[in-house]
Amino acid sequence: MRRIHVGNALSAFGLGFTVPYLYVYVAQVRGLGAMTAGLVLAVFAVAALIVLPFAGRAIVRRGPLPVLLAALVMAALGALSLGLAGHAGAVLLSAGALGAGQAVMQPALATMIVDCSTTETRSRAFAMQFFLQNLGLGVGGLIGGHLVDTTRVSSFTLLFAIEAAVFLLLVVLMATVRMPHAPRVEEAPTGAGRSARSSWRQLLGNRAMVQLCVLGFVLFFACYGQFESGLSAYGVEAAGISTSALGTALAANTMMIVVAQFAVLRFVERRRRSRVIAAVGVIWAVAWGAAAYAGLGHGSQVMATAAFVSTYALFGLGEAMLSPTLAPLVADLAPTGMAGQYNSAFALVKQLALAVGPAVGGPLAASLPGPYVVTFLVFSLGISVLAVRLGRGLTAAQDQPWGARSRVVARGGAAAPAVNAEA
Repeated sequence: MRRIHVGNALSAFGLGFTVPYLYVYVAQVRGLGAMTAGLVLAVFAVAALIVLPFAGRAIVRRGPLPVLLAALVMAALGALSLGLAGHAGAVLLSAGALGAGQAVMQPALATMIVDCSTTETRSRAFAMQFFLQNLGLGVGGLIGGHLVDTTRVSSFTLLFAIEAAVFLLLVVLMATVRMPHAPRVEEAPTGAGRSARSSWRQLLGNRAMVQLCVLGFVLFFACYGQFESGLSAYGVEAAGISTSALGTALAANTMMIVVAQFAVLRFVERRRRSRVIAAVGVIWAVAWGAAAYAGLGHGSQVMATAAFVSTYALFGLGEAMLSPTLAPLVADLAPTGMAGQYNSAFALVKQLALAVGPAVGGPLAASLPGPYVVTFLVFSLGISVLAVRLGRGLTAAQDQPWGARSRVVARGGAAAPAVNAEA
């Protein structure tokens, strides 16, 4: 598990090391223009959408570790070639390889955490994963920003070469992991392991999982999909927030996650998961209310800036509550041996929300700031409604595993072994 957590931190470090500077690199340093740079960012999203449906199937059939190693090699090749690419075609192909590799890492690492944890330790393991991912992203972005120089192509080549080296180092590290169970093709679950079509049919037949995917789409669309597009555009255009204040807001988000992650973990572990998600919807509604005051209120600029920064901080608090809740719930909804398929499906939903969110939020925030804030405040309250509805379809062990174990012990019996239950 320690190696897996190091892998999460290093993969996030590699992502934060280069992705924030891709647009500048392609558009300005390589001189390929804003359109090509925009296409590169789109290729990242498209590549993820293409590979994720197949990634789940591969994880089920081959196990998460071989899939992770292949994804790391692909990402390393994509990063290295991106640093050397000089024309649009090579840049787009390299970005596709890097985006596909990084997209597959997430469900593979999540499945490895599921396989190496129990029901009792899983929430804490995913909380640690989220903490290290944010730490890796922050440190990677900070170091990368000090290495790049827009007047020298060689500085970006060095940046991508270091990223490739990090991924290859991670290959060596993860190759030493010995998983407790590595499923082979013939061990795939009956009725789910024979074909990709039947496995997706079984997943779609799991009503609780479908409800969770819908809820997840709204979650990621209303929060993560707005961070770097709609919300930032709203802050600059409607609230008059300076770029330095925007940076402070992003830092407040990360700081809140780092500070609150383990403070809220004990509270979250002992509560019903559906109620925790519903509480996050309420917290994010308050965050959007603060954003409304920042851009539409009549206070001073100082008060507007403080309200805008608090918006990002409240989003961070909600994220800290979700990290030990969503991923373990996905794992507990998956039938035995199907965690990789379910993790990949949920990652696909997240990627769709992250692709649609900026496309909708950015133009709406720039042209209609009032309706923009109201729309996403309603979306946040919708999260609470969807979470309560989801809770009605979950078993006690899925919605509140700690409470279910406590009731068993209180009746004088032994706690049931951890199993992946199907809703």
